[in-house]
Amino acid sequence: MNTPTILSRSNGLIYLTLSMFTALGCGGLVQAEPTPTQKRPNVLFVISDDLSSRIRPTGYEGVMTPVLDRLAKEATTFQRSYCQYPVCGPSRASFLSGMYPQTTGVLDNEAKFAEALPGAVSLPKAFRQAGYWTAAVGKVFHRPLDNPGNDTWDQTLAFENDEMELERVARVAFEREHGPITTPKNRRAWKDHLLTIAPQTRNQGVKGLGPGFGPTGLRDDQHADGKNARQVAAWISDNASGNRPFFIACGFHKPHIPFLAPDAYFAKYPVDSIKLSRSPADDWNDIPALAKTNQYLDYGFPALGQEDEARRRGFMQAYYACISFIDAQLGLIIEALHQSGQWENTIIVFVGDHGYHLGEHFMWGKVTLFEEAARMPMLVRVPGMTKGNSSKALVEMVDLFPTLVALSGFTPPSSLQGRSFVPLLRDSTVAGKECAYTVVKRGEQLGRAIRFDHWRYTEWGSPDKAELYDLDADPGEFTNLVSNKDHAAVLARAKALLAQAEQNAKGSTNPNPKSS
Repeated sequence: MNTPTILSRSNGLIYLTLSMFTALGCGGLVQAEPTPTQKRPNVLFVISDDLSSRIRPTGYEGVMTPVLDRLAKEATTFQRSYCQYPVCGPSRASFLSGMYPQTTGVLDNEAKFAEALPGAVSLPKAFRQAGYWTAAVGKVFHRPLDNPGNDTWDQTLAFENDEMELERVARVAFEREHGPITTPKNRRAWKDHLLTIAPQTRNQGVKGLGPGFGPTGLRDDQHADGKNARQVAAWISDNASGNRPFFIACGFHKPHIPFLAPDAYFAKYPVDSIKLSRSPADDWNDIPALAKTNQYLDYGFPALGQEDEARRRGFMQAYYACISFIDAQLGLIIEALHQSGQWENTIIVFVGDHGYHLGEHFMWGKVTLFEEAARMPMLVRVPGMTKGNSSKALVEMVDLFPTLVALSGFTPPSSLQGRSFVPLLRDSTVAGKECAYTVVKRGEQLGRAIRFDHWRYTEWGSPDKAELYDLDADPGEFTNLVSNKDHAAVLARAKALLAQAEQNAKGSTNPNPKSS
C-alpha cells in the first residue's frame, strides 16, 4: 500500500501530496503475461526539457555529450522521432497517456493532466498496476503537483536549485523587517539585497533583454538537476524497489530557460567558436503568418529577421553548457546501474519533450511546426536487443507507452492510440509509420502538420494557409512548395494523409474527451 508523502520543504526539497483518480479498464493491445520464472526488466525513463533534435544524431557542431554518445552505442537512435505538440504540458500529457492532444484535450500549459483525463491510466500508473515500484524526480508531468494520484507513484520528489531556497529564506527575513517586497520603497532595496546573498540571480533574465543565462557559481549537486540525478542514483544503489522491478522517471529541467549551469560547462564552449546557421532574409515571404511566434521578442531580438550575432552566440553557448551539464548528470545514474548490477536488466529511454529553435527561421523557443520544434531526440536501449543502430523510421512520442508495455510483458490500457515500435528495436531497418502528426494552437486555430517520406506538410486552418517542404532538397524548410504545380501529386497525398492523421488523433476512448 502506498503511503502519501507530506507537502514540506527542506534543503530545497519539496515533498508532494497527490490525489487519487479512477482507472480505466484494461484491454486493447494484448501482450502475453510473463511466467513466474521470467524476470521483468527495470525501466529508466529520462526526459529532458526543450531539447533540440540537433544534438542527435548529427548534432550542433561541437556540442559535447560523451555519456549520450556511449549510451547510443547500446541503443537505437531514432533520427525521425516527433512530438505531438511542441509545448511542455500538452506533449507530456500526450506521451504519458499514450493519446494524441486532440483526445487528451490538453492543448496548452494551463490544462492539468488529472483534470483533463480523470479516468486515464498514465504510463507510470500502468507500470505500478503491473507490480512495478514507481518513482519520479523533477519535471515528468508538466508540474510536479500535477503528478496524478497516490496510485501512480511509490515515491515522487521535486528539488530546487540551492539559490532558490536561499532566496526564499532571505525574502521571509527581509519582509519580516521591512514589509512586502512589492511596495515601491522596498522593490529596489530587495533586489540590491538579493544580489549580495545570491549573485546567481543576476542571470535570471530581464524583460526586453531575454531570458536569463550564464554560469551560476554553483556545484553540480547544488542544481536541481544535479539533485535529481543523485536521488535516482541513490534509489538504484540502495535497492529502493526491493524485490520488485522499478520504473523510475527522471525529468531534467535543463536546457529549459533560464540557461543556467555550473561554470565548468560554459568553459567547454568559447563563445567565439560557436557556429551559426543562417536563414534567408526573405524567409517569411512565402510562409503563412500563423506559422510564426513572437518569442524572438522575449529573447531580446527587436524585429523578425533582425540578427544580433553576439546575443545569439551567448544564448547558444549557455544552451550547450546546459546540455553538457545534464549529460554529466545522466552519467551518475548510468554508473549507479553498473555498480548495482542492474545494467543488464534495465531498459533506458532518453527523450526530449519536444524540439527547440535557436534562431532557425529567426525563431526562438518552441510552439512552431517546423522540424526544429516538432522533432526531438529519442534513444531507446534494451539489453540484448538494441545494438547501437540508427533508425530513419518515423516514430511518434505517443508510441513510447505501448512500446514500453510490450517490452515489459503486461497488458496495456485500452485507451492507447500509439503503436509499439518494438520491431524497430529488433531491426532498425524495418519501416516505421507512414507519417508523424504534430499540432499546435494559435488562439482558437489549430495548426496541423505531418512528416512523411521526405516531406513536411502543414495547414493553418485551411489549405490556402499551408506549407509543403522537400526536406531532402531543402532541409532548412526555406522554400514553400505548396503552390508549385510540379508537386500536385505530393500535395494531394499530403492532404489525404493529414485528414487521416487528424481522424486517428480524435479517435478517443477518453471518458471526457475535449476536441479542437
